[in-house]
Amino acid sequence: MLLLPDEILETINMISTYSLDVRTVTMGISLLDCIDPSAEKTAENIYNKIVKYGKNLVEYADEISSKYNVPIVNKRVSVTPIAIIGNSTDAEDYTIFAEALDRAATEIGIDFIGGFSALVDKGFTKGDIRLINSIPKALSSTAKVCSSVNVGSTKSGINLDAIKMMGKTVKELAQLSADQDGLAAAKFVVFTNAVPDNPFMAGAFHGVENADVVLNVGISGPGVVRHALAQVDKKAKIDEIIETIKKISFKITRMGELIGREVANKLEIEFGIIDLSLAPTPAVGDSVANVLEEFGLESVGAYGTTFALAILNDAVKKGGAMAASRVGGLTGAFIPVSEDQGMIAATSKGYLTLEKLEAMTCVCSVGLDMIAIPGDTTEAVVSGIIADEMAIGMINSKTTAVRIIPVPGKKAGDRVVFGGLLGEADIININNLDCSVLINRGGKVAPPIQALKN
Repeated sequence: MLLLPDEILETINMISTYSLDVRTVTMGISLLDCIDPSAEKTAENIYNKIVKYGKNLVEYADEISSKYNVPIVNKRVSVTPIAIIGNSTDAEDYTIFAEALDRAATEIGIDFIGGFSALVDKGFTKGDIRLINSIPKALSSTAKVCSSVNVGSTKSGINLDAIKMMGKTVKELAQLSADQDGLAAAKFVVFTNAVPDNPFMAGAFHGVENADVVLNVGISGPGVVRHALAQVDKKAKIDEIIETIKKISFKITRMGELIGREVANKLEIEFGIIDLSLAPTPAVGDSVANVLEEFGLESVGAYGTTFALAILNDAVKKGGAMAASRVGGLTGAFIPVSEDQGMIAATSKGYLTLEKLEAMTCVCSVGLDMIAIPGDTTEAVVSGIIADEMAIGMINSKTTAVRIIPVPGKKAGDRVVFGGLLGEADIININNLDCSVLINRGGKVAPPIQALKN
């Protein structure tokens, strides 16, 4: 494929000025062949397999990054949900597996490793229960391990018993890492309709339907999209806005797939999918919120925000799908509050409320992401927030998630600083109306009528 000089210069400008990057290359590794009745032997097998396949991931990713002068921000690994692996072992506490994952991640030099996970939308195995009970200790005692639990799906309904457990888990994670403002809770996410090829943390895991080892790629580029929209006349029709997003998304995706395939070929493993998501960072100019403001909003959070986000999401998918051979993952626009400079600013001014963010999750990727809430929020209220978001995902046949941090000792209006990619945020005000009677009912919610497609 030949590139014109103008196209080459345009790409260079995107990278140097507007924060274009490949957000992550994530190697998915199956651990099904690591299972042994002995927990110690299983943990050893897990460590050895991850190191075997992942030992060159960082080196080769950096090599390809230098070759094309395209930053690859994160190198990650996802593994088979550990609840499945642990179910056949004699382990009662699955922290032993989390520690093996952490050691392997440190050895190969990656940023995060995901897959300390369970899928319980329809019910629990003993492995699921043991993993959930292990999450607080496992995540608070490791540095790079991320965890997720899928509690609902359009096909299976919602497990309300699991949602109750999730409220307790989030609170325990925050308390055990109180000296870090509840940082451990930032490594844990609750899903409905979790996808098995997600390259983004904290929710990445390697689904059992995947090949033994694959490479998935998550692209980014909100700064590039914002710049493109800034060139559009303020009086232009919405059609022109949509076309501009589609064209720039095509270019971003084409670059991302090129990099991903090169890294996969170098590692001699299968290329999986490219995730088209616009993933922001706390850096100025790399904000999804700022993209939405280019539509003509005074600030994200204004009436019309959900409308603009829906259009952005759809246009990104349409443009990116034409440039990619295999689209997967989550795909769309992320709204992690603490990781997006524009979102941080809007919440600090009171323009973005939890209720507005919840409405926005109906039309974008994932859900309530990286939101700091008061430390005295009860377990039941945390579960209630999760339940609302899970219902949105189940009814609308989309992936939704909750990653919230009840920051110990802090109240609404206080600021919390996590640092790095996790950023900072003002603690958002929420209502503490009691929902414990509802949450304590437990039981299983049957799937919606639209699930009956067979």
